[in-house]
Amino acid sequence: MEIYLHNTLTGKKELFQPIVPGHVSMYNCGPTVYGPAHIGNFRTFILNDLLRRMCEYNTLEVTQVMNITDVDDKTIRKSQEERVSLSTVTQKYEKMFLHDLQLLNIKLPHKTPRATGAVTEMITMIETLLDQGVAYTAGDGVYFNIAKSKDYGALARLDLTQSVQERIPHDEYDKENPRDFALWKFYTEDDGDVSYDAPFGKGRPGWHIECSAMCVSALGETIDIHTGGSDLVFPHHTNEIAQSEAVTGKQFVHYWVHGGFITVDGKKMSKSLGNIFTLEDFIAKGIDPLAYRYFVLTAHYTTLLNFTWDAVSGSQTALRRLREVVSKTVFDTTVMSEIDSRSQEYKKRFLEYINDDLDTPKALALVWEVVKDSEISDTDKQTLILDFDRVFGLQLDKKEIVEIPEEVQSLITARDIARAEKDFTHSDDLRGEIEHHGFEVMDTPEGTKVFRA
Repeated sequence: MEIYLHNTLTGKKELFQPIVPGHVSMYNCGPTVYGPAHIGNFRTFILNDLLRRMCEYNTLEVTQVMNITDVDDKTIRKSQEERVSLSTVTQKYEKMFLHDLQLLNIKLPHKTPRATGAVTEMITMIETLLDQGVAYTAGDGVYFNIAKSKDYGALARLDLTQSVQERIPHDEYDKENPRDFALWKFYTEDDGDVSYDAPFGKGRPGWHIECSAMCVSALGETIDIHTGGSDLVFPHHTNEIAQSEAVTGKQFVHYWVHGGFITVDGKKMSKSLGNIFTLEDFIAKGIDPLAYRYFVLTAHYTTLLNFTWDAVSGSQTALRRLREVVSKTVFDTTVMSEIDSRSQEYKKRFLEYINDDLDTPKALALVWEVVKDSEISDTDKQTLILDFDRVFGLQLDKKEIVEIPEEVQSLITARDIARAEKDFTHSDDLRGEIEHHGFEVMDTPEGTKVFRA
Protein backbone atom coordinates (compact mmCIF):
# COMPACT_ATOMS: atom_id res chain seq x y z
CA MET A 1 0.00 0.00 0.00
CA GLU A 2 1.27 3.49 -0.87
CA ILE A 3 2.66 5.82 1.81
CA TYR A 4 2.13 9.56 1.80
CA LEU A 5 4.11 12.11 3.84
CA HIS A 6 3.85 15.88 4.17
CA ASN A 7 7.08 17.27 2.75
CA THR A 8 8.07 20.64 4.24
CA LEU A 9 10.24 21.33 1.20
CA THR A 10 7.26 21.36 -1.19
CA GLY A 11 4.56 22.18 1.35
CA LYS A 12 2.52 19.24 0.05
CA LYS A 13 1.59 15.71 1.00
CA GLU A 14 3.51 13.49 -1.40
CA LEU A 15 3.79 9.85 -2.36
CA PHE A 16 6.81 8.46 -0.52
CA GLN A 17 9.25 6.72 -2.85
CA PRO A 18 12.54 5.60 -1.26
CA ILE A 19 15.78 6.08 -3.17
CA VAL A 20 16.50 2.37 -2.81
CA PRO A 21 13.29 0.31 -3.18
CA GLY A 22 12.45 -1.46 0.05
CA HIS A 23 14.90 0.57 2.15
CA VAL A 24 14.50 3.87 4.01
CA SER A 25 17.37 6.12 5.13
CA MET A 26 16.28 8.46 7.93
CA TYR A 27 18.16 11.09 9.91
CA ASN A 28 16.75 12.62 13.09
CA CYS A 29 18.09 15.77 14.74
CA GLY A 30 18.86 14.50 18.22
CA PRO A 31 19.29 16.14 21.62
CA THR A 32 21.80 18.70 22.76
CA VAL A 33 22.92 17.03 25.96
CA TYR A 34 23.25 19.83 28.49
CA GLY A 35 20.10 19.12 30.54
CA PRO A 36 17.04 16.85 30.74
CA ALA A 37 14.84 16.67 27.63
CA HIS A 38 11.27 18.00 28.05
CA ILE A 39 7.85 17.10 26.67
CA GLY A 40 8.26 19.36 23.63
CA ASN A 41 11.44 17.53 22.67
CA PHE A 42 9.82 14.17 23.21
CA ARG A 43 6.91 14.92 20.91
CA THR A 44 9.46 15.07 18.09
CA PHE A 45 11.28 11.92 19.21
CA ILE A 46 7.96 10.06 19.37
CA LEU A 47 7.29 11.25 15.80
CA ASN A 48 10.65 9.83 14.70
CA ASP A 49 9.79 6.50 16.30
CA LEU A 50 6.32 6.42 14.72
CA LEU A 51 7.80 7.06 11.27
CA ARG A 52 10.23 4.20 11.68
CA ARG A 53 7.55 1.86 13.03
CA MET A 54 5.15 2.79 10.24
CA CYS A 55 7.80 2.03 7.61
CA GLU A 56 8.67 -1.27 9.26
CA TYR A 57 4.96 -2.17 9.50
CA ASN A 58 4.95 -1.74 5.71
CA THR A 59 7.86 -4.25 5.56
CA LEU A 60 10.39 -1.57 4.63
CA GLU A 61 13.91 -1.87 6.01
CA VAL A 62 14.90 1.29 7.88
CA THR A 63 18.32 2.66 8.74
CA GLN A 64 17.73 5.32 11.39
CA VAL A 65 20.44 7.72 12.53
CA MET A 66 20.06 10.27 15.33
CA ASN A 67 22.90 12.57 16.33
CA ILE A 68 23.97 13.58 19.82
CA THR A 69 25.10 17.22 19.99
CA ASP A 70 27.81 17.15 22.65
CA VAL A 71 29.81 20.24 21.75
CA ASP A 72 28.25 23.69 21.29
CA ASP A 73 27.72 26.91 23.26
CA LYS A 74 25.18 25.33 25.61
CA THR A 75 27.17 22.21 26.50
CA ILE A 76 30.35 24.23 27.04
CA ARG A 77 28.52 26.72 29.25
CA LYS A 78 26.95 23.89 31.26
CA SER A 79 30.29 22.16 31.83
CA GLN A 80 31.73 25.43 33.10
CA GLU A 81 28.74 26.00 35.42
CA GLU A 82 29.13 22.51 36.89
CA ARG A 83 32.93 22.82 36.89
CA VAL A 84 33.44 19.49 35.19
CA SER A 85 34.82 18.44 31.81
CA LEU A 86 32.65 18.70 28.70
CA SER A 87 32.54 14.90 28.34
CA THR A 88 31.46 14.45 31.97
CA VAL A 89 28.46 16.73 31.63
CA THR A 90 27.38 15.50 28.18
CA GLN A 91 27.69 11.82 29.10
CA LYS A 92 25.54 12.42 32.18
CA TYR A 93 22.70 13.98 30.19
CA GLU A 94 23.07 11.57 27.28
CA LYS A 95 22.57 8.67 29.68
CA MET A 96 19.51 10.41 31.11
CA PHE A 97 18.11 10.97 27.62
CA LEU A 98 18.57 7.36 26.56
CA HIS A 99 16.80 6.24 29.76
CA ASP A 100 13.88 8.52 28.89
CA LEU A 101 13.68 6.97 25.42
CA GLN A 102 13.31 3.60 27.11
CA LEU A 103 10.50 4.92 29.35
CA LEU A 104 8.65 6.10 26.23
CA ASN A 105 9.31 2.81 24.39
CA ILE A 106 11.16 4.69 21.64
CA LYS A 107 13.37 2.36 19.65
CA LEU A 108 17.04 3.20 19.85
CA PRO A 109 18.25 4.39 16.40
CA HIS A 110 20.67 2.12 14.58
CA LYS A 111 23.39 4.77 14.87
CA THR A 112 23.75 7.62 17.38
CA PRO A 113 26.92 9.50 16.35
CA ARG A 114 28.26 12.21 18.65
CA ALA A 115 29.39 15.53 17.27
CA THR A 116 32.75 15.23 19.03
CA GLY A 117 33.36 12.03 17.06
CA ALA A 118 32.86 13.66 13.68
CA VAL A 119 35.03 16.80 13.89
CA THR A 120 37.44 15.47 11.25
CA GLU A 121 34.55 15.10 8.78
CA MET A 122 33.37 18.63 9.61
CA ILE A 123 36.82 20.09 8.95
CA THR A 124 36.96 18.29 5.59
CA MET A 125 33.56 19.73 4.58
CA ILE A 126 34.61 23.24 5.61
CA GLU A 127 37.86 22.95 3.62
CA THR A 128 35.82 21.96 0.57
CA LEU A 129 33.51 24.95 1.02
CA LEU A 130 36.51 27.30 1.35
CA ASP A 131 38.14 25.83 -1.77
CA GLN A 132 34.90 26.35 -3.70
CA GLY A 133 34.68 29.96 -2.58
CA VAL A 134 31.32 29.35 -0.92
CA ALA A 135 32.81 30.00 2.54
CA TYR A 136 35.15 32.70 3.79
CA THR A 137 37.23 33.53 6.85
CA ALA A 138 36.13 36.38 9.11
CA GLY A 139 37.60 37.80 12.29
CA ASP A 140 36.00 35.26 14.60
CA GLY A 141 35.55 32.20 12.40
CA VAL A 142 34.67 30.68 9.05
CA TYR A 143 31.31 31.62 7.51
CA PHE A 144 29.08 30.25 4.77
CA ASN A 145 28.24 32.83 2.10
CA ILE A 146 24.51 32.41 1.44
CA ALA A 147 24.73 34.68 -1.60
CA LYS A 148 26.59 31.87 -3.36
CA SER A 149 24.04 29.22 -2.38
CA LYS A 150 21.53 28.03 -4.95
CA ASP A 151 17.92 28.39 -3.73
CA TYR A 152 18.98 29.33 -0.20
CA GLY A 153 15.98 29.46 2.13
CA ALA A 154 13.63 27.41 -0.07
CA LEU A 155 12.76 25.08 2.81
CA ALA A 156 11.64 27.99 5.01
CA ARG A 157 10.32 30.03 2.06
CA LEU A 158 12.51 32.97 2.99
CA ASP A 159 12.18 36.29 1.23
CA LEU A 160 15.82 37.29 0.81
CA THR A 161 14.84 40.68 -0.62
CA GLN A 162 13.83 41.87 2.84
CA SER A 163 16.49 43.50 4.98
CA VAL A 164 17.66 41.77 8.14
CA GLN A 165 17.62 43.71 11.39
CA GLU A 166 20.45 41.97 13.22
CA ARG A 167 22.86 43.23 15.82
CA ILE A 168 26.35 42.25 14.71
CA PRO A 169 28.90 41.84 17.53
CA HIS A 170 32.13 43.83 17.23
CA ASP A 171 34.14 40.67 16.49
CA GLU A 172 32.05 39.95 13.38
CA TYR A 173 33.09 43.23 11.74
CA ASP A 174 33.97 41.54 8.45
CA LYS A 175 30.99 39.22 8.20
CA GLU A 176 29.78 39.85 4.64
CA ASN A 177 26.05 39.36 5.20
CA PRO A 178 24.04 39.31 8.45
CA ARG A 179 22.44 36.03 7.30
CA ASP A 180 25.77 34.28 6.71
CA PHE A 181 26.21 31.54 9.29
CA ALA A 182 29.19 30.17 11.17
CA LEU A 183 30.80 26.94 10.02
CA TRP A 184 33.69 27.22 12.48
CA LYS A 185 34.23 29.44 15.51
CA PHE A 186 37.77 30.45 16.35
CA TYR A 187 38.92 29.73 19.88
CA THR A 188 38.26 32.27 22.64
CA GLU A 189 38.88 32.08 26.37
CA ASP A 190 35.16 31.44 26.88
CA ASP A 191 35.68 27.98 25.32
CA GLY A 192 37.95 26.87 28.16
CA ASP A 193 39.72 23.67 27.18
CA VAL A 194 37.37 22.86 24.30
CA SER A 195 39.10 23.36 20.96
CA TYR A 196 40.26 21.50 17.85
CA ASP A 197 43.12 22.16 15.46
CA ALA A 198 42.15 22.88 11.85
CA PRO A 199 44.02 24.21 8.79
CA PHE A 200 41.92 27.38 8.88
CA GLY A 201 42.40 28.01 12.61
CA LYS A 202 42.05 26.52 16.08
CA GLY A 203 38.45 26.46 17.31
CA ARG A 204 35.28 24.40 17.25
CA PRO A 205 32.48 23.64 14.78
CA GLY A 206 29.25 25.53 14.34
CA TRP A 207 26.02 23.69 15.10
CA HIS A 208 24.79 23.36 11.51
CA ILE A 209 27.92 21.73 10.06
CA GLU A 210 27.77 19.08 12.78
CA CYS A 211 24.54 17.55 11.47
CA SER A 212 25.59 17.74 7.83
CA ALA A 213 28.84 15.88 8.54
CA MET A 214 27.22 13.20 10.68
CA CYS A 215 24.32 12.65 8.28
CA VAL A 216 26.47 12.37 5.15
CA SER A 217 29.01 10.19 6.94
CA ALA A 218 26.38 7.77 8.29
CA LEU A 219 23.84 7.64 5.44
CA GLY A 220 25.38 9.08 2.29
CA GLU A 221 25.14 12.28 0.25
CA THR A 222 21.37 12.00 -0.40
CA ILE A 223 18.88 10.52 2.04
CA ASP A 224 15.17 9.75 2.08
CA ILE A 225 13.86 11.43 5.25
CA HIS A 226 15.17 14.10 7.61
CA THR A 227 13.09 15.01 10.67
CA GLY A 228 12.97 17.55 13.46
CA GLY A 229 10.73 20.00 15.24
CA SER A 230 9.19 22.90 13.33
CA ASP A 231 11.57 25.26 15.12
CA LEU A 232 14.48 23.72 13.18
CA VAL A 233 13.18 24.58 9.70
CA PHE A 234 15.09 27.86 9.96
CA PRO A 235 17.90 28.35 10.44
CA HIS A 236 19.20 24.86 11.22
CA HIS A 237 17.73 22.73 8.44
CA THR A 238 17.90 25.58 5.93
CA ASN A 239 21.63 25.85 6.60
CA GLU A 240 22.14 22.10 6.54
CA ILE A 241 20.74 22.02 3.02
CA ALA A 242 22.89 24.93 1.83
CA GLN A 243 26.23 23.59 3.08
CA SER A 244 25.58 19.92 2.27
CA GLU A 245 24.46 20.54 -1.31
CA ALA A 246 27.34 22.97 -1.87
CA VAL A 247 29.78 20.22 -0.88
CA THR A 248 28.21 17.31 -2.79
CA GLY A 249 26.43 19.00 -5.67
CA LYS A 250 23.47 16.71 -4.98
CA GLN A 251 20.05 17.04 -3.36
CA PHE A 252 20.56 16.50 0.36
CA VAL A 253 17.14 15.21 1.45
CA HIS A 254 14.06 14.11 -0.50
CA TYR A 255 11.46 14.37 2.30
CA TRP A 256 11.59 16.83 5.20
CA VAL A 257 9.19 15.91 8.02
CA HIS A 258 8.63 18.36 10.87
CA GLY A 259 6.59 18.00 14.05
CA GLY A 260 4.35 20.69 15.52
CA PHE A 261 4.78 22.68 18.70
CA ILE A 262 3.39 22.02 22.18
CA THR A 263 1.80 24.59 24.46
CA VAL A 264 1.04 24.06 28.15
CA ASP A 265 -2.40 25.19 29.32
CA GLY A 266 -2.53 27.32 26.19
CA LYS A 267 0.78 29.06 26.90
CA LYS A 268 4.22 28.78 25.36
CA MET A 269 6.64 26.67 27.39
CA SER A 270 9.19 28.79 29.23
CA LYS A 271 11.37 28.65 32.33
CA SER A 272 9.85 31.87 33.62
CA LEU A 273 6.37 30.29 33.64
CA GLY A 274 7.67 27.10 35.21
CA ASN A 275 5.79 24.97 32.68
CA ILE A 276 8.62 22.95 31.15
CA PHE A 277 7.98 19.37 32.21
CA THR A 278 10.19 16.28 32.05
CA LEU A 279 9.37 12.60 32.45
CA GLU A 280 10.40 12.86 36.09
CA ASP A 281 7.40 15.14 36.61
CA PHE A 282 5.12 12.43 35.20
CA ILE A 283 6.57 9.77 37.47
CA ALA A 284 6.27 12.06 40.49
CA LYS A 285 2.54 12.41 39.75
CA GLY A 286 2.10 8.65 39.33
CA ILE A 287 1.58 8.90 35.57
CA ASP A 288 3.06 6.31 33.23
CA PRO A 289 5.30 8.11 30.68
CA LEU A 290 3.58 5.99 28.03
CA ALA A 291 0.39 7.91 28.85
CA TYR A 292 2.19 10.92 27.37
CA ARG A 293 2.94 8.88 24.26
CA TYR A 294 -0.77 8.02 24.02
CA PHE A 295 -1.60 11.71 24.45
CA VAL A 296 0.72 12.63 21.57
CA LEU A 297 -1.02 10.07 19.34
CA THR A 298 -4.38 11.80 19.81
CA ALA A 299 -3.29 14.72 17.58
CA HIS A 300 -1.75 14.78 14.12
CA TYR A 301 1.99 15.33 14.37
CA THR A 302 1.89 18.59 12.37
CA THR A 303 -0.69 20.32 14.58
CA LEU A 304 -0.29 22.52 17.64
CA LEU A 305 -0.86 20.32 20.71
CA ASN A 306 -1.98 21.79 24.02
CA PHE A 307 -0.74 19.86 27.04
CA THR A 308 -2.73 19.76 30.30
CA TRP A 309 -2.36 17.40 33.23
CA ASP A 310 -6.08 16.56 32.98
CA ALA A 311 -5.64 15.52 29.35
CA VAL A 312 -2.66 13.29 30.05
CA SER A 313 -4.49 11.77 33.04
CA GLY A 314 -7.31 10.92 30.65
CA SER A 315 -4.77 9.32 28.35
CA GLN A 316 -3.51 7.22 31.27
CA THR A 317 -7.07 5.97 31.90
CA ALA A 318 -7.46 5.06 28.23
CA LEU A 319 -4.10 3.31 28.19
CA ARG A 320 -5.03 1.23 31.24
CA ARG A 321 -8.34 0.29 29.67
CA LEU A 322 -6.66 -0.95 26.50
CA ARG A 323 -4.19 -3.01 28.51
CA GLU A 324 -7.04 -4.56 30.43
CA VAL A 325 -8.81 -5.49 27.19
CA VAL A 326 -5.65 -7.21 26.02
CA SER A 327 -4.99 -9.01 29.31
CA LYS A 328 -8.50 -10.25 30.13
CA THR A 329 -8.26 -13.27 27.86
CA VAL A 330 -5.27 -15.57 27.61
CA PHE A 331 -3.55 -14.52 24.38
CA ASP A 332 -2.51 -17.23 21.96
CA THR A 333 0.23 -16.00 19.61
CA THR A 334 -0.36 -18.93 17.26
CA VAL A 335 -3.50 -17.27 15.88
CA MET A 336 -1.84 -13.98 14.90
CA SER A 337 -2.47 -14.48 11.18
CA GLU A 338 -5.75 -16.34 11.47
CA ILE A 339 -8.16 -13.44 11.82
CA ASP A 340 -11.51 -13.35 10.04
CA SER A 341 -12.57 -11.11 7.16
CA ARG A 342 -14.11 -8.52 9.50
CA SER A 343 -10.82 -8.22 11.35
CA GLN A 344 -8.94 -8.05 8.05
CA GLU A 345 -11.04 -5.02 7.14
CA TYR A 346 -9.96 -3.32 10.37
CA LYS A 347 -6.33 -4.08 9.54
CA LYS A 348 -6.77 -2.59 6.07
CA ARG A 349 -8.27 0.61 7.49
CA PHE A 350 -5.46 0.89 10.03
CA LEU A 351 -2.87 0.66 7.28
CA GLU A 352 -4.70 3.31 5.26
CA TYR A 353 -4.68 5.70 8.23
CA ILE A 354 -1.05 5.35 9.24
CA ASN A 355 0.12 5.44 5.61
CA ASP A 356 -1.80 8.67 5.10
CA ASP A 357 0.85 10.94 6.64
CA LEU A 358 0.72 9.13 9.99
CA ASP A 359 -2.91 9.86 10.83
CA THR A 360 -2.65 8.54 14.38
CA PRO A 361 -5.90 10.16 15.63
CA LYS A 362 -7.92 8.08 13.15
CA ALA A 363 -5.83 4.99 13.82
CA LEU A 364 -6.33 5.36 17.57
CA ALA A 365 -10.08 5.86 17.15
CA LEU A 366 -10.12 2.65 15.11
CA VAL A 367 -8.70 0.74 18.10
CA TRP A 368 -11.72 1.77 20.16
CA GLU A 369 -14.01 0.61 17.35
CA VAL A 370 -12.36 -2.78 17.66
CA VAL A 371 -12.80 -2.78 21.44
CA LYS A 372 -16.53 -2.06 21.13
CA ASP A 373 -17.20 -4.46 18.24
CA SER A 374 -19.30 -7.34 19.62
CA GLU A 375 -19.09 -9.29 16.36
CA ILE A 376 -15.42 -10.26 16.64
CA SER A 377 -13.96 -12.58 19.23
CA ASP A 378 -11.82 -11.49 22.17
CA THR A 379 -8.87 -13.32 20.66
CA ASP A 380 -9.24 -11.45 17.37
CA LYS A 381 -9.54 -8.17 19.26
CA GLN A 382 -6.28 -8.88 21.01
CA THR A 383 -4.64 -9.93 17.77
CA LEU A 384 -5.63 -6.67 16.09
CA ILE A 385 -4.80 -4.41 19.02
CA LEU A 386 -1.35 -5.89 19.52
CA ASP A 387 -0.74 -5.78 15.77
CA PHE A 388 -1.62 -2.07 15.71
CA ASP A 389 0.61 -1.53 18.73
CA ARG A 390 3.61 -2.42 16.58
CA VAL A 391 3.17 1.16 15.31
CA PHE A 392 1.70 2.85 18.39
CA GLY A 393 4.45 1.51 20.66
CA LEU A 394 2.24 1.74 23.76
CA GLN A 395 3.27 -1.65 25.17
CA LEU A 396 -0.36 -2.71 25.39
CA ASP A 397 0.69 -6.20 26.47
CA LYS A 398 2.37 -4.68 29.53
CA LYS A 399 0.70 -5.80 32.75
CA GLU A 400 -0.89 -3.04 34.75
CA ILE A 401 -0.09 -3.02 38.45
CA VAL A 402 -3.46 -2.78 40.15
CA GLU A 403 -3.35 -1.40 43.68
CA ILE A 404 -6.05 -3.25 45.59
CA PRO A 405 -7.33 -1.82 48.90
CA GLU A 406 -7.11 -4.16 51.88
CA GLU A 407 -10.90 -4.30 52.18
CA VAL A 408 -11.28 -5.40 48.56
CA GLN A 409 -8.47 -7.95 48.90
CA SER A 410 -10.34 -9.49 51.86
CA LEU A 411 -13.46 -9.81 49.68
CA ILE A 412 -11.42 -11.45 46.89
CA THR A 413 -9.92 -13.95 49.34
CA ALA A 414 -13.36 -14.73 50.79
CA ARG A 415 -14.72 -15.26 47.28
CA ASP A 416 -11.88 -17.62 46.40
CA ILE A 417 -12.73 -19.67 49.52
CA ALA A 418 -16.44 -19.69 48.64
CA ARG A 419 -15.68 -20.92 45.11
CA ALA A 420 -13.38 -23.62 46.45
CA GLU A 421 -16.23 -24.76 48.73
CA LYS A 422 -18.62 -24.56 45.73
CA ASP A 423 -20.77 -21.99 47.53
CA PHE A 424 -21.52 -20.16 44.31
CA THR A 425 -24.38 -18.09 45.72
CA HIS A 426 -22.07 -16.52 48.29
CA SER A 427 -19.37 -16.21 45.63
CA ASP A 428 -21.73 -14.20 43.42
CA ASP A 429 -22.70 -11.96 46.34
CA LEU A 430 -19.02 -11.25 47.01
CA ARG A 431 -18.46 -10.48 43.33
CA GLY A 432 -21.17 -7.83 43.59
CA GLU A 433 -19.49 -6.26 46.63
CA ILE A 434 -16.16 -6.22 44.81
CA GLU A 435 -17.72 -4.49 41.81
CA HIS A 436 -19.34 -1.97 44.15
CA HIS A 437 -15.81 -0.96 45.18
CA GLY A 438 -14.82 -0.32 41.56
CA PHE A 439 -13.10 -3.63 40.72
CA GLU A 440 -14.01 -6.71 38.78
CA VAL A 441 -12.68 -10.25 38.92
CA MET A 442 -12.13 -12.87 36.25
CA ASP A 443 -11.67 -16.58 36.93
CA THR A 444 -8.89 -18.05 34.77
CA PRO A 445 -6.94 -21.33 34.82
CA GLU A 446 -4.09 -19.34 36.41
CA GLY A 447 -6.33 -18.11 39.23
CA THR A 448 -8.33 -14.97 39.95
CA LYS A 449 -7.41 -11.85 37.95
CA VAL A 450 -8.42 -8.43 39.22
CA PHE A 451 -9.14 -5.35 37.08
CA ARG A 452 -10.45 -1.86 37.63
CA ALA A 453 -14.09 -1.77 36.71
